[in-house]
Amino acid sequence: MDRFRRFGNSIDRLITGKDLSRKEAMDLFIEILNGEQTEIHQGAFLAAITSKGPTAQEIAGAWEAIYELDTVKVSLEIPKPVLENCGTGMDKIKTFNISTAAAIVAAAGGVYLARHGARAITSHCGTVDIVQELGIDVDCDAEVVKESIEKAGIGLFNGMSPFVHPHALFRILSQMSFGSILNIAASLANPANPRHGVRGVYVKEMVVPAIETMKEIGYKRAMVFHGLNEDGSEGMDEVSPLGENLVAELFEDGRIVTYVFLPDEAGIHSRPTQEELLSEFDQHEEALRLLRIFNRKDTGGRYKTICLNAAPIFYVSGEVRNLKEGFEKAQEIIDSGQAMDKLEEWVEVQNRDPDAGRIKLGALLEKL
Repeated sequence: MDRFRRFGNSIDRLITGKDLSRKEAMDLFIEILNGEQTEIHQGAFLAAITSKGPTAQEIAGAWEAIYELDTVKVSLEIPKPVLENCGTGMDKIKTFNISTAAAIVAAAGGVYLARHGARAITSHCGTVDIVQELGIDVDCDAEVVKESIEKAGIGLFNGMSPFVHPHALFRILSQMSFGSILNIAASLANPANPRHGVRGVYVKEMVVPAIETMKEIGYKRAMVFHGLNEDGSEGMDEVSPLGENLVAELFEDGRIVTYVFLPDEAGIHSRPTQEELLSEFDQHEEALRLLRIFNRKDTGGRYKTICLNAAPIFYVSGEVRNLKEGFEKAQEIIDSGQAMDKLEEWVEVQNRDPDAGRIKLGALLEKL
């Protein structure tokens, strides 16, 4: 009973706005992962810490518990540093799955990406949902993903799979339909343990805590951002082509610099409308819309947004000197057909049954 009282007292502290240390957060998350607390306590804890607004120390503690206790580890053999990119979800503007498309473009441009995502929890179409629709095997084990990163330059670890998080995280995430601290902490528990990252967060107040967390857990080079719409009334967990972007950047020497970035600075002078970026409820249609862009049949707002979000991946990985060069590089890759070629290669490599993946992707291409 003492364990339950202590855990309950921690929930009370969070409800009253008090912060936890990294060690305290780690220990409490270990109890959650080990199933040592009631489901009521687990849910109340996640709601309380998310409502308070998690600190960098709290996120790092949650990450450490998940990574050490419940994450399969892989060691990559690649010639460049691996990078991860993601959007955390929980934002107000429910966009199409921008980070996945941007990752494919970046991989086509020579960046190695170890992605770690989940099915939709707070969005209409999650990373796992869209890539499965395109023909990627999302239920494979971590070794298949490792091979995909090494051969194709991109792979996706399914955060809801027991092959990736065998102890408890897959169970917890599969039972949730609300956003929480796990949107950041769990997404950082990447089996490849990258040291370079690009991450969008759901509110502007999380930009600095997220970059501080990444520094705390060992990232060397990273960028975190929150994008706003035209009048700043709503935001997205991506680089926004609509309005201001609030950015925090981590450099190799440990410095963190914050600034505001406008889409015009990358070369977007005719901004898309917010409606162009909204996600379809139909995942099949979302996949078709992405393929239309990769096959140069759509160069509208979504195309520009994908290029804009590939830009920081190229920049953080050192492939370009600034975001404008990254945007232009992304355009060249899509326009030349290299993004589509990369997607086809990814379907081939991250698959226990490559024929099934090819058939699924081919059936979509026939509908364009």
